[in-house]
Parts: sequence; C-alpha cells; structure tokens
Amino acid sequence: MVKLGVNIDHIATLRQARRGSDPDPVMAALICEQAGADSIVAHLREDRRHIQDRDVVLLRKAVKTRFNLEMSLNEAIVKIALKVNPDQVTLVPERRQEITTEGGLDVVKQLLRIKKVSRRLTDAGIEVSLFIAPDKKQIDATHAIGVRTIELHTGQYAHAFAGRLAINEFAQLKMMTRYAHGLGITVNAGHGLDYDNTFCLARLRGMHELNIGHSIMSRAVFVGLKQAVKEMVTLIKRGNKG
Repeated sequence: MVKLGVNIDHIATLRQARRGSDPDPVMAALICEQAGADSIVAHLREDRRHIQDRDVVLLRKAVKTRFNLEMSLNEAIVKIALKVNPDQVTLVPERRQEITTEGGLDVVKQLLRIKKVSRRLTDAGIEVSLFIAPDKKQIDATHAIGVRTIELHTGQYAHAFAGRLAINEFAQLKMMTRYAHGLGITVNAGHGLDYDNTFCLARLRGMHELNIGHSIMSRAVFVGLKQAVKEMVTLIKRGNKG
C-alpha cells in the first residue's frame, strides 16, 4: 500500500504572514494524522520563511506517525536535525530566491558532500532520503554512497499532466521507480501532486510514499483540513487497488 506524507509548510506560511501563533503547524499535523496521513513533512528553510526552529522541536514531540524533516545541506540546519533527531531527513536543494523547491539534488556533482552529511545523520539513527530527479545517474550515485531512500521529483510530470502531455514523464517515473526498487532503494515521490495526477503514481509497483502539501492545503480552504486529507487518502487507496 502506497503511503501518504502530508507537508504542512503552508500552514506555517499563513501564520508567518502575521507573525502570530495561528494557524499552528503542530495542530495541523495532529489533524492530518487523525485523517489518515502516514507521515508529516516540514521543510526548515535557511531563510525560515515558514517553518521555524521551534516548530521542528514541537513537531518531533507531537507527531506519532513519522516526522520527515526536509532540509538543505547547510551546516547550521544539519546541526538542528542532529539535535532534534527526526525519524527521517530528506535532503533537498535550496535557493533563497525560489518560490518552492525547483529540482532535485545533483548527487553526481555533490557526491562527497552529500555522502558526508548523509553519514553523519545516519550515524545518529536518522533515516536519510535524497530528493532527486527520476534519472538513472542520480539513482546510481545515491546507491553508491549507501543512501537507501529517495524521493523522486515529480514536478515535470505534474506540469505535463496539466497540459495532458504526461505520458513520457510518467513512463520515466515508472521506469526509475522499478530500477531503484531493484537496487533495494525505498522509493518515495513528490512535488506538484494533486487530486488529479496522484492516482497514476499510486498505482506504480515499488512506490512507497507520496508526499503532498500545496494541493491538500488548497483543498482544505474549502472543505477543511481533515476532509482534504481523507479525500487524498481515499484517492491513493483507490490507486493501490487498481
């Protein structure tokens, strides 16, 4: 069964618009868990545009499923992760000016640095995942440094799906999921997934978890967070049965 990880960054984005205390990301995380989410995802960015250090500490204490901390390779952020000790860390590229994460890590070019950071986190008992493009070279590099979990970037697939031209992107995701799974790598996926394009990925053999944030939070504006998560859980379950 493909699992659902819910990214709660946008709850913190709304809170930070007024620099107040509402809405609370921790409360959102608990509601998502009650609605059937299998993990909670939060990205501690270097510029602290949404999730704050205090949120990470409180989420670690409150989350009962799995807490997946997205983060860059920045040393200060790595030290926070080592101190908080989340269940999982997903290493992602990060640029200050980007609106959202725009692509996957280039493991090939940053092999030694990523290996060093991954080893420090793994030695601390934290599962490490790398957010990468659905590309064989990146998967091979990930395997070479001993990381056993990846999250495939689905941005190109999501963009193409909106234009009804996603056949090639889906085929690539399917092929790379199968390839990585054959290497013993746990395969997750995320970025741009919504209530229209998620069903196909939920049917992929070898897919472990889909991480979704923006579309769920957007849907929650109209139907409430609990209902929005339940609808996505139901959609993924339908895909599993397909």
